[in-house]
Amino acid sequence: MQVPFTDLKMQNDLIKEEAISSITNIIENSSFILGKAVSDFEEAFAKAHDSKHCIAVSSGTDANHLALWAHGISHGDEVIMPANTFIATAWGATLCGATPVFADCHPESYNLDPVKIENMITEKTKAIIAVHLYGQTADMDALKDISDRHNILLIEDAAQAHLAEYKGKKAGSLSSVASFSFYPGKNLGAFGEGGAVTTNDDELSRKIRMLRDHGSEKKYHHEYYGHNYRMEGIQGAVLNLKLDHLDKWTEKRRAAADKYRKLLKDIELIKLPLEMEYGKHVYHLFVIQYSERDKLQNFLNSCEISTGLHYPVPLHLQKCFADLNYKASYFPVTEKLASDCLSLPMFPDITDDQIEFVCDKIKHFIKG
Repeated sequence: MQVPFTDLKMQNDLIKEEAISSITNIIENSSFILGKAVSDFEEAFAKAHDSKHCIAVSSGTDANHLALWAHGISHGDEVIMPANTFIATAWGATLCGATPVFADCHPESYNLDPVKIENMITEKTKAIIAVHLYGQTADMDALKDISDRHNILLIEDAAQAHLAEYKGKKAGSLSSVASFSFYPGKNLGAFGEGGAVTTNDDELSRKIRMLRDHGSEKKYHHEYYGHNYRMEGIQGAVLNLKLDHLDKWTEKRRAAADKYRKLLKDIELIKLPLEMEYGKHVYHLFVIQYSERDKLQNFLNSCEISTGLHYPVPLHLQKCFADLNYKASYFPVTEKLASDCLSLPMFPDITDDQIEFVCDKIKHFIKG
């Protein structure tokens, strides 16, 4: 049996006819950049995430940049973030000219550990980025307490957390501003690149809309330095169609995670992901830990089971950040995850038979 890591074709086939119709309409009306399809999506996505505003942009990386840029983060500033995340989180800071300051993650949630960041705050610290990794929200109350006491910005990187919840509230509504990604493999994926910023702040929303469109609210009148971070009409149309299915797809992911847990719970050498009591995990990824991860991955590949590594080289050990002088062993939890983590196949329509096959092969490998 072949088990893919994800199956975008199955998902896209579900909306294919509607998508063709919507894309044809955009072609006929030449509404290729922004337009009604994008504004309709912005309204629907904001509502789904308990937010007043959604500003659709060209990628999740651009959303990370805008979230900080709109708050005036600039050269000389420091932004605290987890070392255990995709590098696009750091680009949000570096694109502003700021310095990323990395911190270790919590051993159970895999998200930024509030206990680890208090002594990292300096007079240069202007923001903390709470990444909702793998589809689980960070401990936002603890992080907000720190940010409030030090009068620094707290923002969310919710690239992997569409419809995730923290104490009954949706990701994207838990801070001043949040960024999302619609990279095709995300829980809500475009037919290409896409991203969004959510906020409940009217003036901040207005500023971000201008920054994404050359600093302009009125054509040829430029209030700010800006950029071209606009979403394409086709992506807005596709995302709006997929958004109608996102609740159902999320529950299917959660059911698949429950199935994995049931079948793997008795394997002592495997550490399963823990769903924190404060939130609702949406399982963008189902990540296990095993001390001989590479051998297990190679074995599963030989069984035609595709897996993923998220993330084998932590940010503080990336060559591009060598000038920041971080060393191996600085962040032991993050580094253990980097060496031991393996992402198992996870997508809404993964079947019970496929999950059982994956788990049987894992058991066979570990029992030798």
